[in-house]
Amino acid sequence: MDCDYPILEYDSAPRALLEPGDHLQPLPDMPARVVLCFFQEVIAKVCGDAPVVGQLRSEIGPQPIYALPVDGGQRVAVAHPGVGAPLAGGFLDELIVLGGQKFIACGGAGVLRSEIAAGQVIVPERAVRDEGTSYHYLPPAREVAADAGAVAAIRQTLERRGVPHLVGKTWTTDGVYRETPGKIARRRAEGCLTVEMEAAAFFAVAQFRGVPFGQILYGGDDVGGAVWDQRDWIHGHVSTRETLFWLAVEAVARL
Repeated sequence: MDCDYPILEYDSAPRALLEPGDHLQPLPDMPARVVLCFFQEVIAKVCGDAPVVGQLRSEIGPQPIYALPVDGGQRVAVAHPGVGAPLAGGFLDELIVLGGQKFIACGGAGVLRSEIAAGQVIVPERAVRDEGTSYHYLPPAREVAADAGAVAAIRQTLERRGVPHLVGKTWTTDGVYRETPGKIARRRAEGCLTVEMEAAAFFAVAQFRGVPFGQILYGGDDVGGAVWDQRDWIHGHVSTRETLFWLAVEAVARL
Protein backbone atom coordinates (compact mmCIF):
# COMPACT_ATOMS: atom_id res chain seq x y z
CA MET A 1 0.00 0.00 0.00
CA ASP A 2 2.95 2.40 0.51
CA CYS A 3 3.01 5.02 -2.22
CA ASP A 4 3.97 8.64 -2.69
CA TYR A 5 0.41 9.41 -3.79
CA PRO A 6 -2.45 8.42 -1.46
CA ILE A 7 -4.88 7.88 -4.33
CA LEU A 8 -2.71 4.96 -5.48
CA GLU A 9 -2.64 3.24 -2.08
CA TYR A 10 -5.17 0.58 -3.03
CA ASP A 11 -6.13 -1.82 -0.25
CA SER A 12 -7.54 -5.14 -1.42
CA ALA A 13 -9.16 -5.91 1.94
CA PRO A 14 -12.67 -7.24 1.17
CA ARG A 15 -14.25 -5.38 4.08
CA ALA A 16 -14.01 -1.74 5.10
CA LEU A 17 -14.65 -0.33 8.57
CA LEU A 18 -18.07 0.81 7.37
CA GLU A 19 -19.93 -1.34 4.84
CA PRO A 20 -23.32 -0.47 3.29
CA GLY A 21 -24.72 -3.66 4.75
CA ASP A 22 -23.81 -2.55 8.27
CA HIS A 23 -26.62 0.01 8.31
CA LEU A 24 -28.91 -1.08 5.47
CA GLN A 25 -31.06 -4.15 4.98
CA PRO A 26 -32.48 -5.54 1.72
CA LEU A 27 -35.80 -3.95 0.85
CA PRO A 28 -38.58 -6.56 0.72
CA ASP A 29 -40.15 -5.02 -2.39
CA MET A 30 -36.97 -4.01 -4.23
CA PRO A 31 -36.83 -5.03 -7.92
CA ALA A 32 -33.64 -6.80 -8.96
CA ARG A 33 -33.24 -4.70 -12.12
CA VAL A 34 -32.38 -1.03 -11.62
CA VAL A 35 -32.23 2.02 -13.88
CA LEU A 36 -30.16 4.90 -12.54
CA CYS A 37 -31.51 7.98 -14.29
CA PHE A 38 -29.78 11.38 -14.16
CA PHE A 39 -32.84 13.13 -15.58
CA GLN A 40 -34.90 14.33 -12.64
CA GLU A 41 -37.69 15.67 -14.85
CA VAL A 42 -38.06 12.27 -16.53
CA ILE A 43 -38.26 10.49 -13.19
CA ALA A 44 -40.96 12.93 -12.04
CA LYS A 45 -42.95 12.32 -15.23
CA VAL A 46 -42.78 8.55 -15.56
CA CYS A 47 -42.66 7.55 -11.88
CA GLY A 48 -45.33 9.87 -10.52
CA ASP A 49 -47.76 7.02 -9.82
CA ALA A 50 -45.17 4.31 -9.14
CA PRO A 51 -44.83 3.03 -5.56
CA VAL A 52 -41.83 4.17 -3.55
CA VAL A 53 -40.05 1.14 -2.08
CA GLY A 54 -37.19 2.92 -0.33
CA GLN A 55 -34.95 5.98 -0.21
CA LEU A 56 -31.33 6.88 -0.76
CA ARG A 57 -30.17 9.50 1.70
CA SER A 58 -27.47 12.15 1.76
CA GLU A 59 -27.07 15.76 2.89
CA ILE A 60 -28.78 16.91 -0.33
CA GLY A 61 -31.94 15.21 0.85
CA PRO A 62 -33.71 11.90 0.22
CA GLN A 63 -33.85 10.34 -3.24
CA PRO A 64 -36.84 7.99 -3.68
CA ILE A 65 -36.44 4.51 -5.12
CA TYR A 66 -39.44 3.74 -7.31
CA ALA A 67 -40.73 0.35 -8.43
CA LEU A 68 -41.92 1.13 -11.97
CA PRO A 69 -44.26 -1.40 -13.64
CA VAL A 70 -43.13 -2.19 -17.19
CA ASP A 71 -44.28 -4.48 -19.99
CA GLY A 72 -44.71 -8.16 -19.25
CA GLY A 73 -45.65 -7.69 -15.62
CA GLN A 74 -42.10 -6.86 -14.59
CA ARG A 75 -41.00 -4.04 -12.32
CA VAL A 76 -37.83 -1.97 -12.59
CA ALA A 77 -36.37 0.07 -9.76
CA VAL A 78 -35.69 3.69 -10.72
CA ALA A 79 -33.55 6.14 -8.76
CA HIS A 80 -31.47 9.27 -9.30
CA PRO A 81 -27.80 8.52 -8.53
CA GLY A 82 -26.80 12.06 -7.59
CA VAL A 83 -24.03 13.89 -9.44
CA GLY A 84 -20.32 13.13 -9.27
CA ALA A 85 -18.40 9.93 -8.73
CA PRO A 86 -18.33 9.77 -4.90
CA LEU A 87 -22.07 10.16 -4.41
CA ALA A 88 -23.05 8.07 -7.43
CA GLY A 89 -20.64 5.29 -6.47
CA GLY A 90 -21.88 5.31 -2.88
CA PHE A 91 -25.52 5.18 -3.95
CA LEU A 92 -24.74 2.24 -6.26
CA ASP A 93 -23.04 0.43 -3.38
CA GLU A 94 -26.15 0.97 -1.25
CA LEU A 95 -28.56 -0.10 -3.97
CA ILE A 96 -26.74 -3.40 -4.27
CA VAL A 97 -27.26 -4.05 -0.55
CA LEU A 98 -30.91 -2.99 -0.86
CA GLY A 99 -31.47 -5.73 -3.45
CA GLY A 100 -30.42 -4.37 -6.83
CA GLN A 101 -28.68 -7.00 -8.95
CA LYS A 102 -28.51 -5.66 -12.52
CA PHE A 103 -27.96 -2.02 -13.48
CA ILE A 104 -28.18 0.33 -16.44
CA ALA A 105 -27.63 4.08 -16.09
CA CYS A 106 -28.74 6.78 -18.51
CA GLY A 107 -27.30 10.27 -18.62
CA GLY A 108 -25.68 12.98 -20.69
CA ALA A 109 -22.05 13.81 -21.39
CA GLY A 110 -19.89 16.44 -22.96
CA VAL A 111 -18.47 15.47 -26.34
CA LEU A 112 -14.77 15.72 -27.15
CA ARG A 113 -15.35 15.75 -30.90
CA SER A 114 -17.45 18.55 -32.31
CA GLU A 115 -18.80 16.34 -35.08
CA ILE A 116 -20.71 14.28 -32.49
CA ALA A 117 -24.13 15.88 -32.60
CA ALA A 118 -26.09 16.98 -29.57
CA GLY A 119 -28.47 14.13 -28.81
CA GLN A 120 -26.23 11.45 -30.35
CA VAL A 121 -26.52 8.19 -28.38
CA ILE A 122 -23.20 6.86 -27.09
CA VAL A 123 -22.44 3.60 -25.29
CA PRO A 124 -19.25 3.70 -23.19
CA GLU A 125 -17.47 0.37 -23.08
CA ARG A 126 -14.48 1.73 -21.14
CA ALA A 127 -13.78 4.76 -18.95
CA VAL A 128 -10.54 6.64 -18.29
CA ARG A 129 -10.20 6.85 -14.53
CA ASP A 130 -9.52 10.55 -13.95
CA GLU A 131 -11.60 10.62 -10.76
CA GLY A 132 -10.94 9.34 -7.27
CA THR A 133 -13.67 6.89 -6.32
CA SER A 134 -12.66 4.01 -8.59
CA TYR A 135 -9.20 3.82 -6.97
CA HIS A 136 -10.77 2.69 -3.71
CA TYR A 137 -12.51 -0.25 -5.41
CA LEU A 138 -9.94 -1.48 -7.96
CA PRO A 139 -6.14 -1.45 -8.22
CA PRO A 140 -4.68 1.55 -10.05
CA ALA A 141 -5.02 1.40 -13.83
CA ARG A 142 -5.65 3.92 -16.54
CA GLU A 143 -9.04 2.53 -17.56
CA VAL A 144 -11.92 0.40 -16.32
CA ALA A 145 -14.31 -1.57 -18.49
CA ALA A 146 -18.08 -1.68 -18.41
CA ASP A 147 -19.66 -5.10 -18.04
CA ALA A 148 -19.56 -6.80 -21.44
CA GLY A 149 -22.98 -8.37 -20.98
CA ALA A 150 -24.53 -5.02 -20.09
CA VAL A 151 -22.93 -3.35 -23.11
CA ALA A 152 -24.28 -6.15 -25.30
CA ALA A 153 -27.79 -5.74 -23.85
CA ILE A 154 -27.68 -1.99 -24.55
CA ARG A 155 -26.46 -2.47 -28.11
CA GLN A 156 -29.07 -5.13 -28.83
CA THR A 157 -31.77 -2.77 -27.58
CA LEU A 158 -30.51 0.13 -29.67
CA GLU A 159 -30.19 -2.03 -32.77
CA ARG A 160 -33.66 -3.50 -32.27
CA ARG A 161 -35.09 0.02 -32.04
CA GLY A 162 -33.04 1.31 -34.96
CA VAL A 163 -31.24 3.91 -32.85
CA PRO A 164 -27.95 5.07 -34.38
CA HIS A 165 -25.22 5.01 -31.77
CA LEU A 166 -21.50 5.17 -31.15
CA VAL A 167 -19.57 2.75 -28.95
CA GLY A 168 -16.31 3.85 -27.38
CA LYS A 169 -14.43 5.28 -24.46
CA THR A 170 -15.44 7.99 -22.00
CA TRP A 171 -13.35 10.22 -19.77
CA THR A 172 -14.52 10.41 -16.16
CA THR A 173 -13.25 13.46 -14.29
CA ASP A 174 -13.88 15.10 -10.93
CA GLY A 175 -12.84 18.53 -12.18
CA VAL A 176 -15.62 19.93 -14.34
CA TYR A 177 -13.85 23.31 -14.41
CA ARG A 178 -10.41 21.79 -15.11
CA GLU A 179 -11.05 20.24 -18.51
CA THR A 180 -8.09 22.07 -20.02
CA PRO A 181 -7.30 22.16 -23.76
CA GLY A 182 -4.24 19.99 -23.13
CA LYS A 183 -6.19 17.33 -21.29
CA ILE A 184 -8.99 17.40 -23.83
CA ALA A 185 -6.49 16.85 -26.64
CA ARG A 186 -4.84 14.00 -24.78
CA ARG A 187 -8.14 12.24 -24.01
CA ARG A 188 -9.27 12.66 -27.59
CA ALA A 189 -5.98 11.16 -28.80
CA GLU A 190 -6.48 8.09 -26.64
CA GLY A 191 -9.94 7.51 -28.11
CA CYS A 192 -12.35 9.17 -25.70
CA LEU A 193 -15.62 10.33 -27.23
CA THR A 194 -17.17 11.92 -24.15
CA VAL A 195 -16.46 13.41 -20.75
CA GLU A 196 -18.64 12.94 -17.67
CA MET A 197 -18.28 12.52 -13.90
CA GLU A 198 -19.49 9.04 -12.90
CA ALA A 199 -18.88 6.18 -15.34
CA ALA A 200 -15.48 5.02 -14.07
CA ALA A 201 -16.79 4.91 -10.50
CA PHE A 202 -19.92 3.01 -11.56
CA PHE A 203 -17.89 0.42 -13.45
CA ALA A 204 -15.40 -0.01 -10.59
CA VAL A 205 -18.01 -0.37 -7.83
CA ALA A 206 -19.96 -2.85 -9.96
CA GLN A 207 -16.85 -4.94 -10.63
CA PHE A 208 -15.88 -4.95 -6.96
CA ARG A 209 -19.36 -6.01 -5.88
CA GLY A 210 -19.83 -8.49 -8.73
CA VAL A 211 -22.89 -7.01 -10.47
CA PRO A 212 -23.38 -6.15 -14.17
CA PHE A 213 -23.50 -2.45 -14.97
CA GLY A 214 -23.78 -0.57 -18.25
CA GLN A 215 -24.49 3.01 -19.23
CA ILE A 216 -26.17 4.90 -22.08
CA LEU A 217 -25.18 8.51 -22.71
CA TYR A 218 -26.29 11.18 -25.12
CA GLY A 219 -24.10 13.89 -26.56
CA GLY A 220 -24.50 17.14 -24.68
CA ASP A 221 -22.28 20.21 -24.59
CA ASP A 222 -19.28 20.43 -26.91
CA VAL A 223 -15.86 20.70 -25.24
CA GLY A 224 -13.97 19.72 -28.37
CA GLY A 225 -13.82 23.11 -30.06
CA ALA A 226 -11.85 26.28 -29.50
CA VAL A 227 -14.55 27.51 -27.07
CA TRP A 228 -17.14 25.72 -24.99
CA ASP A 229 -20.51 25.29 -26.70
CA GLN A 230 -23.45 24.59 -24.38
CA ARG A 231 -25.65 23.54 -27.35
CA ASP A 232 -28.80 23.79 -25.22
CA TRP A 233 -28.13 20.16 -24.38
CA ILE A 234 -30.70 19.88 -21.58
CA HIS A 235 -33.76 21.95 -22.47
CA GLY A 236 -33.31 21.36 -26.19
CA HIS A 237 -33.39 17.58 -25.79
CA VAL A 238 -36.32 16.82 -23.52
CA SER A 239 -37.63 14.05 -25.76
CA THR A 240 -34.15 12.56 -26.14
CA ARG A 241 -33.81 12.26 -22.39
CA GLU A 242 -37.11 10.43 -21.97
CA THR A 243 -36.35 8.17 -24.93
CA LEU A 244 -32.98 7.31 -23.40
CA PHE A 245 -34.70 6.39 -20.14
CA TRP A 246 -37.04 3.92 -21.85
CA LEU A 247 -34.13 2.45 -23.79
CA ALA A 248 -32.36 1.90 -20.45
CA VAL A 249 -35.48 0.18 -19.08
CA GLU A 250 -35.60 -2.13 -22.07
CA ALA A 251 -31.87 -2.84 -21.86
CA VAL A 252 -31.91 -3.72 -18.17
CA ALA A 253 -34.79 -6.12 -18.83
CA ARG A 254 -32.45 -7.98 -21.18
CA LEU A 255 -29.87 -8.60 -18.46
